[in-house]
Amino acid sequence: MSEQSQKTGLRGLMLAALGIVYGDIGTSPLYAFREAFNGEHAIALTTVNVYSVLSMMFWAVSIIVSLKYVLIMLRFDNRGEGGVLALLSWATQVARDKPRLSWLIAMLGCFSASLFYGDAVITPAISVLSAVEGIAVKAPGLSQFVMPIALGILIALFIVQRRGTAAVGAVFGPVMVVWFVTLAVFGVLSIAKTPSILQAIDPRYAMLFILEHPGMAFLAASAVFLCLTGAEALYADMGHFGPKPVQMAWFLFVFPALMINYFGQGALVLRDPEAVRNPFYLLVPDFLLVPLIILATIATVIASQAVISGAFSATQQASRLNLLPRLKVLHTSDETRGQIYIPLVNWMLLVLVVLLVLEFQTSERLASAYGIAVAGDLFLSSIILLIALPLASKGPVRRLWPLFLVFAALELCFFAANVPKIVHGGWFPLVLAIFMFTLLTTWRTGLEVLRAKKDVAKRNIDDGLELDLTGIPRVPGTALFFSSSRFGCPGAFLHNLKHNMVVHETTVFLNVEFDDVPRVPDDERVEVQRGRNGIVRLTAHVGYREEPDIRSILRSAARKGVELDPDQTSFFTSKPTMVSVSRRGLFGWRRSLFGWMMQNSVTVARYFDLPPNRVIELGAQVGI
Repeated sequence: MSEQSQKTGLRGLMLAALGIVYGDIGTSPLYAFREAFNGEHAIALTTVNVYSVLSMMFWAVSIIVSLKYVLIMLRFDNRGEGGVLALLSWATQVARDKPRLSWLIAMLGCFSASLFYGDAVITPAISVLSAVEGIAVKAPGLSQFVMPIALGILIALFIVQRRGTAAVGAVFGPVMVVWFVTLAVFGVLSIAKTPSILQAIDPRYAMLFILEHPGMAFLAASAVFLCLTGAEALYADMGHFGPKPVQMAWFLFVFPALMINYFGQGALVLRDPEAVRNPFYLLVPDFLLVPLIILATIATVIASQAVISGAFSATQQASRLNLLPRLKVLHTSDETRGQIYIPLVNWMLLVLVVLLVLEFQTSERLASAYGIAVAGDLFLSSIILLIALPLASKGPVRRLWPLFLVFAALELCFFAANVPKIVHGGWFPLVLAIFMFTLLTTWRTGLEVLRAKKDVAKRNIDDGLELDLTGIPRVPGTALFFSSSRFGCPGAFLHNLKHNMVVHETTVFLNVEFDDVPRVPDDERVEVQRGRNGIVRLTAHVGYREEPDIRSILRSAARKGVELDPDQTSFFTSKPTMVSVSRRGLFGWRRSLFGWMMQNSVTVARYFDLPPNRVIELGAQVGI
């Protein structure tokens, strides 16, 4: 590829990253600065306080976003993929020889992933509400229509998820370019009128504010943190674009535009203290207010879309890593495999978002619920790395440990600053996170118990490839039996052998393993073992960001000499039914929860997209 082509491709990726990665953090100017001087925890609007808050914002974004995420966290990928679950895979692999540390990392990773769902619910609500509230700035008499309009936009956003985002995704990048240019232009115009505001870049304002007024600084920190929300998206979405486009988009567009706009808002409130009620919208002339409201609404829809898509992706990855049961996943694009839609997640998010808007009604009140989930997420990612870095094999990586100690200390302060918000709405994302954490750990523990019981049972069963099938009638046809292990015999095969007392001429055992990597190379997709009794075992490998498909698996098997026609093969599956045999194990209600999750998980036939009318499902009871 020529140098010019590489530059063109890089610019295209950078443009796409602006639309997908930076929507959340890019819409923070709508409410972040305002919250420091409004609401129950507002600080006094003085020149020194404005300088101090802006200094805290500038250096918080520089340290946490620019240094930690943009320059460092993008190194901790899992074969090019990012996000907390990729970090969890990397860290558990590093700590694989330390069972207790590996367990601790897994629990921290699960709770961090759980906190993400709180962010996925609040981000659409606060973003769209804060944008539509510009109507009340333009025409105060229309303020009663803000909430209904916001609800209408949000409901429409979730309804169109089923159609996919491929069509509108092409315009996300250009729209966000217009958005960031708009932020910068009006910020510059305001700064030009009060250039002294640039003194706030001096870190001494933040340091003296913290040392001389720790109480006010503590209150301000919860508002300052709002300018960091969306930082985790940089890491989570790196797999779509790679590190370089994400880094270039941040330093060339996003970071300058955000800081210029924040400083512009600060300059405005120094000139006109009344503007603190909504400094973002009051930055612009009155005749441009309506176009800005429209642009802000589009930008917040883009930000919400990115978070919703992230929730779909996180849920799919959690299912691949055995943290959630199989769920119905629909692909919304023939060209882009990563564009997915999960109906259950979509409608649950919609219900929760609508309830949030109805309960809190304004973005100012919603800001009290915002922040604590993201602060916890950022803090836990640093803790995971503080545990895992000393165990890493690479010396340069281990030397990052002191830096992450600093990051963790800062993030702990931000988390503590958000704790008082728990009683004012911060309880919501925590309750949602606890609920999700319970689901994740219950499913993971339940699977471990089931596997332990199956392993004990299989000790008394010969491996399927070594079974003596002499005298067993062979019937024409091809049968494929799904297995949960690469050893022993599938339960469905044993049931068929016991009750029907026949074996198909071509008998294949298929075990699908979800590896702790995003994607598996085609030449590593399938392993083949052949038994002396004529049975063939296939072990298929699938990454946690891939969708398993029986036809693609069989195509890979055919390249290794095992040719099966999916439309002429009988697929035997077994669905276990949990039977309670003791009061221990999963502690009563968790055992019942696991049983309910198991019974409502997507069937193997739907999950692997098996051909209709070619599936035989055999039941089995497992005592727990």
